[in-house]
Amino acid sequence: MNQKSKKIVLIGTGMVGMSFAYASLNQNICDELVLIDIDKLKAAGEAMDLNHGLAFSRTSMKIYAGEYSDCKDADIVVICAGVNQKPKESRLDLLQGNAEVFRTIVPPVVKSGFSGIFLVATNPVDVMTRITYALSGFESSKVIGTGTTLDTARLRYLLGEYFNLDPRNVHAYVIGEHGDSEFTPWSQAFLATKPVLNVLEDNPHKFSFGDLENINIKVRNAAQEIIKAKKATYYGIGMSITRIARAILNNEQSVLTVSGKLSGEYGLHDVFLGNPCIISREGANRSIELTLEESELENLRKSYSILDTCYKELNI
Repeated sequence: MNQKSKKIVLIGTGMVGMSFAYASLNQNICDELVLIDIDKLKAAGEAMDLNHGLAFSRTSMKIYAGEYSDCKDADIVVICAGVNQKPKESRLDLLQGNAEVFRTIVPPVVKSGFSGIFLVATNPVDVMTRITYALSGFESSKVIGTGTTLDTARLRYLLGEYFNLDPRNVHAYVIGEHGDSEFTPWSQAFLATKPVLNVLEDNPHKFSFGDLENINIKVRNAAQEIIKAKKATYYGIGMSITRIARAILNNEQSVLTVSGKLSGEYGLHDVFLGNPCIISREGANRSIELTLEESELENLRKSYSILDTCYKELNI
């Protein structure tokens, strides 16, 4: 990776990509941000708009519209390009069209000499991350999807509301597909160091497992609710991408539920799906295998099967 300055290339300047770019500017996570889009005029306009806000920021970030050749010395290439999700359309419905888009993106990035980390946000993100891995030929640790990072943030926010607790002290994860088969392993959920299930046992008249399952449903349906209300989701995922990128650039060793490649965890292989991973400048080179109950393992296997089938039907 480039150690002299922190450089990110963003491919796709739609609402998700630009939400990430705006969050990156405000959080000052890199020194150089390059915007690439098939609509070059739009990329140039977005760069101009961001630059006009530099005087109000804490950064002297260099922001400009570029080409694939600019990926050569980048630390991270963030991919947000693709077809937008429509109301009542699942993330997996997007797969075929976005697979074709990625065939025009990943090879030119690799050809530039890029040797950093791919960070994929395009949906269906788990399969698109696996496609990026296949097309790039990179080590799996250097191909990461946003996975269930946003879902986990939504879960912690709702649990914080329910238990009247700062979400930062809620330790719970959404894992599996970033989509309809995602789930929360409640056996692995904690308020500070106390298991959530023990909290329920100690407060049967105040909290219930049924309420937790309703929260799980709210998390799973959040994207569709937002799309119904405002046509698209972008702020939350933009912040999620920024969080992952910061963990990479600062070598944080932070645990985030990114979409990473399973290499024997839970007895599963090859598929990319949301699971806690330790993120550093080396990417997602350490995955944490949770101690799941049998019913939770079955839910994970369901996600695995869905994602593996979808990928294999593409014949990448």
